[in-house]
Amino acid sequence: MDRARVLIVDDEQAARVGLSEIVTAWGYQTQTACDGYEALEIANEFQPSAVITDILMPRLDGFGLLARLHDELPDSAVILLTGQGSIEDAVRAVKEEGAFYYFEKPINTRQLNVVLQRAIEQASTRHENARLRRQLFDHGVFGRLVGMSQVMRQIYTVIEQVASSAVSVLITGESGTGKEVVAQTIHQLSPRASRPFVPINCSAIPESLMESELFGHERGAFTGAISRREGCFELANTGTLFLDEIAEMPVMLQAKLLRVLEDRKVRRLGGAKETSVDVRVLAATNKDPHEAVRNGVLREDLLYRLNVIHIKLPPLRERREDIPLLIDFMIKELGERHQRPGRIVSPEILEIFARHSWPGNVRELRNVVEHAVVVCEGQKLEKQHLPPQISDNRTPQSEEAITLPIPISLDEAERQLILKTLIKTNNNKTRAADLLAISLKTLHNKLKAYREENEE
Repeated sequence: MDRARVLIVDDEQAARVGLSEIVTAWGYQTQTACDGYEALEIANEFQPSAVITDILMPRLDGFGLLARLHDELPDSAVILLTGQGSIEDAVRAVKEEGAFYYFEKPINTRQLNVVLQRAIEQASTRHENARLRRQLFDHGVFGRLVGMSQVMRQIYTVIEQVASSAVSVLITGESGTGKEVVAQTIHQLSPRASRPFVPINCSAIPESLMESELFGHERGAFTGAISRREGCFELANTGTLFLDEIAEMPVMLQAKLLRVLEDRKVRRLGGAKETSVDVRVLAATNKDPHEAVRNGVLREDLLYRLNVIHIKLPPLRERREDIPLLIDFMIKELGERHQRPGRIVSPEILEIFARHSWPGNVRELRNVVEHAVVVCEGQKLEKQHLPPQISDNRTPQSEEAITLPIPISLDEAERQLILKTLIKTNNNKTRAADLLAISLKTLHNKLKAYREENEE
């Protein structure tokens, strides 16, 4: 991996050489310049992430260099070095002219190390934002999010706005809409991008293990705890923790989670001391969060803590204009994975996809495209390469019709369709999920909800 680049500018040779040696010892790649004009010439080729510059220099001073860099290298962070006589100007440069920080000479090198690290992280974030904006303009792709529809563009804007902060974000939407991809994109654009991204699916972990999974445990804390284990908060320290399907977390554990979010300290199961953690928390649910609160499966105070920023992802049926872009992106990616390069899609498939309701959303589309890419021996994906439930345009249980009474509510129709499909498949959930064109996880979530309703 390339080392981050730092340009050091000072008209005093001993000062710039000494500072260069210190910064190089911290692991950065450095170059030096004796004044602002030389710095601009070097910066054009060197492309530094950060520039540390003295203010008082001949020809072009530090303030003039800051202004030029702001126009020519806007992603570079500029740190000013000032003597007693120009502190007020340096403060104004930070507040009004975009300097990242200023130091009064003599420099506290320990503090400079911390500030320089933050400056480079900010520069990296700016650079990644600019790259993704170019990618979106050229290809309709924003990280791993694909689409040029108005609703997706609005979501991209929110992601850019929140990525640089540490604010909590709640991501909602139907299963398969890409909630984890949004979380990954926020992390990728944040100053924490080089730190851990730890996802945890709250619906996939047994209730008895959830607390240990989140907070860790000490040896002997419970039967089977043969060694100490760090939880997800400690694993995600200085990075991002993504809590998927947060409404599936046991309510009693939600209270402990809320305390950790407020105190920023965790205590392992069986442990006596608390450990401080610096973790950004992103959460997601496929339920209406306010309805989940009314139903008693999500604590209201936890919702308020997580829902500082809300991103709601639309189902695929509400952004059908993005389907061609999604197909192109998927064909290229899946073609490389399965050694099927250069595949193209027929107009007939586009018409079929335009009519399909996509209950499994983007995940279902990806599964269908992957099926077609794998079975197609030629270059063009045709109707015969699609799974039967898509190409035949029939109800999921194509072997035998399933009838539903009329009148019937939409929710009840969905329930009966799922339950009757399970009967037809002899309770083979994998087969039923395939016939229903939904993910196995979605099917399990639906069945769990039905069980809870029956218990009530």
